[in-house]
Amino acid sequence: MPPRHAAEIRVGPAGWSYNDWEGVVYPERKPRNFHEAGYLAQFFDTVEINTTFYHPPRPEMVRGWVRRVEGNPRFKFTAKLWQRFTHERAANLEDEKTFKRAIEPLAAAGKLGALLMQFPWSFKNTQPNREFLGGLVVEFMEYPLVAEVRHESWNRPEVFAMLHDLNVGFCNIDQPVIGKSLGPSDRATAPVGYVRLHGRNYEHWFASSEQSAERYNYLYSTAELQPWVERIRAVAARADAVYVVTNNHFRGKAIANGLQLVNLITQQPVHVPPTLLAHYPELQPIARIETEPSELRQTDLFGPVTAGR
Repeated sequence: MPPRHAAEIRVGPAGWSYNDWEGVVYPERKPRNFHEAGYLAQFFDTVEINTTFYHPPRPEMVRGWVRRVEGNPRFKFTAKLWQRFTHERAANLEDEKTFKRAIEPLAAAGKLGALLMQFPWSFKNTQPNREFLGGLVVEFMEYPLVAEVRHESWNRPEVFAMLHDLNVGFCNIDQPVIGKSLGPSDRATAPVGYVRLHGRNYEHWFASSEQSAERYNYLYSTAELQPWVERIRAVAARADAVYVVTNNHFRGKAIANGLQLVNLITQQPVHVPPTLLAHYPELQPIARIETEPSELRQTDLFGPVTAGR
């Protein structure tokens, strides 16, 4: 039997529009026509779109995002499904049409790597919830789907078999493991593999909405990231493409840890935004600094990665 081809691994942050990234991730003095997604595409091969979770964006806005990342041919977005489907569970046919119109430019351009169905911790493994999940899969079956669940009750062989039969990827997550919270894993149930790192801020993980940003205030150490590199390789051994998303966005920590993951996976130096290096000097040993912003490219280094590399 011939050896399995190498999976493509793409690493990137969740979202790009955060006020506390100004002067940390992004330069204080921005060039003309600066856009956050285009800037991040110089350092990463994916970004998870957060805004689609809160409300479907205008299609013309999404087409603009596609144009912004054209400089990186390997770049693909992932997008979160609208919360009206996953959290409020009150969506109707018109909502479905509206959401699909919003993400159509991504799919048409071949830039939609995955559509993430993120469910809350309260979404437990029950028969009604499994049926609800199956219904969503039917509604959005034309897209590469991934399911993120956070309750430990989903950690069952029959659940992984169900997702495999539905051709839905399983989202492996790192989160504060409190009570019945789902722990780390390296599952691959579809051609698309997915990993999300939320941080380990136990104190604020279930914080009120007024303090919601604090739950993502966590910087992983290299020692904490290393086991995830091994899990990512395990997922890559059983998938065609793997998306690794850092969601610990507080003051650009997702960017710092994302770059560290790229370095650990490729064993190559990475380009680091100069402003970020000033705030996270621990990135200095892995940084490959260029003097010209137009040369800030790492995608030539980050091609397909085999599970055993």
